[in-house]
Amino acid sequence: MRYDKINPIVRYLCLVSALLSFLPLPVNSAEEALVMGVFPRRNASETIQLFQPIADYLEKALQRPVRLETAKDFDSFWTALKKGRYDLVHYNQYHYLVSHQASGYQVILKNEEFGEATIAGGILVRKDSPFKQLSDLKGKRIVFGGDEKAMQSYIVARYLLEQAGLKPGDYQEEFAKNPPNAILSAFYGQADAAGTGDKVLQLDTIKSRIDIEQLHFLAVSEPMPHLPWAVKGSMPSTTRDQLQSLLAGLKQTEAGKKLLAGAKLSGLVITTDAEYDLARKIVAAVYDEHY
Repeated sequence: MRYDKINPIVRYLCLVSALLSFLPLPVNSAEEALVMGVFPRRNASETIQLFQPIADYLEKALQRPVRLETAKDFDSFWTALKKGRYDLVHYNQYHYLVSHQASGYQVILKNEEFGEATIAGGILVRKDSPFKQLSDLKGKRIVFGGDEKAMQSYIVARYLLEQAGLKPGDYQEEFAKNPPNAILSAFYGQADAAGTGDKVLQLDTIKSRIDIEQLHFLAVSEPMPHLPWAVKGSMPSTTRDQLQSLLAGLKQTEAGKKLLAGAKLSGLVITTDAEYDLARKIVAAVYDEHY
């Protein structure tokens, strides 16, 4: 039958059908989106700005929607984590230990920042302060970045204080919204000391605002594996391995290096659960929690 003899309506439906055949099949983003959670180490808006390009990269590589989420503070983030909201999650060592035991999250990667894949916690003060050792902080005001679940900024910092003979109650304990704010409190004299991670001083959000040469650490812990990335235990192994390969491989290309630099990272390094045994030891000493 000649095409010009076909009923116009039928002809139209055939044309529409042909055009639709060239379009990708729709996905149900509500059911199939991979939720990538990043903890509020920085403020929420900066966190989204830093990590959205990586989420976009994963979405293209996986050919499925990837939704980046963070939280306004540590408590909100923790609540979402306990509900299993995140498929892929970037958080601190304590978050990982608890979620690994309680919910089966599996670590796949750790941060590399400034060329180093380790991080430490510590207590810093102004150089012009009278404090020369941790014991000098007895009765003084110490501001910790985050909350009681902040690994370097609180748990490790508290571990160092206890090793120096100072227990909770021997000093005034307060919390800032995040580690950078704790450092700013110490710099501007709103606190006598700050508990924070050793790498936080190198963040642009700090270096652009204050002269970090006016601060120094009274004590720093031994290095531990850097901040982890983990996936739900229920995630198919093929997806888990693909995520690990995609993110670890970013360092191998110029385009990938730009994505990492945009997130203030120098790399993402494959890691294992056993590497976080030092974190387990410190958590056990401070909280008597065994993971």
